[in-house]
Amino acid sequence: MKHFISTLFCFMAVTLCAWGQDNLLKELEESGPEMDGEVTGTFKGTRLINGHSIEIREKGTLDFIISHRFGRLNSGAYSLFGLDDSNIRLGLDYAATDRLTLGLGRNSLSKVYDGFLKYRLLEQQNGPRSTPVSLVWFSNMSITTFRRPELPMNFQRKLGFTHQVLVARKFNESLSLQLSPSVVHRNLVPLRTEENNLYALGIGGRYKITPRTSLNVEYFYRLGEQARNTYNALAIGFDIETGGHVFQLHLTNAQAMTETGFIPSTGGDFFGGDIHFGFNISRSFQIGRQ
Repeated sequence: MKHFISTLFCFMAVTLCAWGQDNLLKELEESGPEMDGEVTGTFKGTRLINGHSIEIREKGTLDFIISHRFGRLNSGAYSLFGLDDSNIRLGLDYAATDRLTLGLGRNSLSKVYDGFLKYRLLEQQNGPRSTPVSLVWFSNMSITTFRRPELPMNFQRKLGFTHQVLVARKFNESLSLQLSPSVVHRNLVPLRTEENNLYALGIGGRYKITPRTSLNVEYFYRLGEQARNTYNALAIGFDIETGGHVFQLHLTNAQAMTETGFIPSTGGDFFGGDIHFGFNISRSFQIGRQ
């Protein structure tokens, strides 16, 4: 199944590349060479789908983000195909500078609190100072507060950490791709046979359909031996931008909404029907000087 998913994602990526090349030729014919300078708008939102994108807001911007993941579509009509069940994350992201974003959030699933920082190391540029990719460092810490009477949960056991290097390139006005090499460390793992450190490679992309809508795909491939009954996180999404709002609708096999959750612990098989409908809604407020 892992090889099948990998093959499918590669096929989707190649297809997007082919569309992007055709679109680029069309744009060059219609509008001439691209302007020099920083490349902006690589993705619509600060999240690709489940994971973060390389996007960082302008200094002084506060993003309020509401994320939902409903139950499994294959749960049947009795639970309205998963709509009776939902998990929610409420988050605030603040751009302290044009390069640095700090965030806090609370997830209802496992009652997880999380905090993160994102720092832009490089920004893609055209022209004499050409830089082929954008590069962002991401670090996350989560605290699981779900009570477990059978296991003493001291503060140290509740902690988990994720570190990522987000590498993205906007090939043209329609096509953007991102790689997300990741390491997840959990102080407490379900079984003694499991490693505390887990390594993964995230692959994602966006294809713009109209000036305000896009199709997104995202897949996290975990390296090494994995825990039984867990799967690689796969998601397909559709973004809609309406001024200060970005609506992200998606289908995914992941319920958790932080990297310490969905990378190591996704428990659903996407191709077995364990699919969750979900959405992210973000609203931006300018509260500080630019």
